[in-house]
Amino acid sequence: MKARRGTAPTSYFWLLITGAYFFVPLLATFLFSLKSNQTGKCCTAASYTWVLHQGDFWHTLKISLLLALETIVISLLIFVPTIYWVHLKVPRLRPVVAFLALIPFVVPPIVMVVGLLDVYRGTPSWFYAQPWGFLAAAYVILAFPYMFFSLDAGFRSIDVHTLTEASQSLGASWPTTLVKVILPNIRSAALAASFLTLAIVMGEFTIANLSAFSTFPRFIQAVNEAQAYPAAALTLMSFALTWGAMLSLLLVGRKRGTRAAVLTGAR
Repeated sequence: MKARRGTAPTSYFWLLITGAYFFVPLLATFLFSLKSNQTGKCCTAASYTWVLHQGDFWHTLKISLLLALETIVISLLIFVPTIYWVHLKVPRLRPVVAFLALIPFVVPPIVMVVGLLDVYRGTPSWFYAQPWGFLAAAYVILAFPYMFFSLDAGFRSIDVHTLTEASQSLGASWPTTLVKVILPNIRSAALAASFLTLAIVMGEFTIANLSAFSTFPRFIQAVNEAQAYPAAALTLMSFALTWGAMLSLLLVGRKRGTRAAVLTGAR
């Protein structure tokens, strides 16, 4: 047997370069955020205190987080059954759906929001004049490519036909098969799609700005136009909040997966 080779020195070098590329800008932003508005000298946490005492910070953050959760739930409810049905019954339509998923990449958000504002004009005010209606619908379209390609990869990694036939041979209905058999096998893909959707909603500015809804990215832009040091602090806080929310989704997904595995083993 050949001796296992050690890690090449070049791999450490590229890992160091990658880490520096990621963390150096964050460190520079952090040091910049510690400066005082009055003196311009370091070090003070006044910028972070100022942000935390802004009512708009909590209001817009709540709206963006709820929008992200709404978008994730709606997207999963729409795309999981659709992609499952395409893989199971009409695999020839998969290239067509994949082509449609590329359209949000091609159409700029500024063009899309103008078209949506015109298409949805005349709809009930609870939908057109509320972020939970108009923005959620726009964000589902915006997240379509990320949801489709993530879920599609998950479905392609499992044997959909065998799992479905085995489930139905035991008397399970279509909803039971989808929820208790298919969904646990694509949990990683669903979590990855949810992560991407969360990041998109928490950072989307153009659609919210042109449709005049107060979201977290609009608050960041407003602070950035007025004060430099609090803007840097707010940017870091936004980064930390987004990663914290993604970590929470990951932990919830792992806990449910572990519980399902325990229950299966107990049977």
